[in-house]
Amino acid sequence: MGLFGKDIKKIIQEVRDKTTYYSDDFRKDIEESFEELRSEYESNSEVVPEFEALVNELKNKLDSADAKKLEAFGSKLNRVNRNARNGVEAMRALSRSQKKLTTETQWLYEEYDH
Repeated sequence: MGLFGKDIKKIIQEVRDKTTYYSDDFRKDIEESFEELRSEYESNSEVVPEFEALVNELKNKLDSADAKKLEAFGSKLNRVNRNARNGVEAMRALSRSQKKLTTETQWLYEEYDH
């Protein structure tokens, strides 16, 4: 008889199977969310440069108070864009971390299995 009895090995295998199932499901959800977020960000990434070009065009046609308001709004839009980009990067990091954790967990189960 090995280090673990048959019942313990069976329990470890059941936990391993459930962990694998949940990890795979979670990985798919994260990857789908990441791809959706990345795609949306990329499809809208030209909005800020287009807006800045419009601001530069209109700036000379507006009085100084309205031009300042428009520039202030442009600054806020730039911050929103940075936050969106950071969100995409955070989702990418989460995806990588989850993949790494799943792999490490599988290695641990394999150690107990042998």
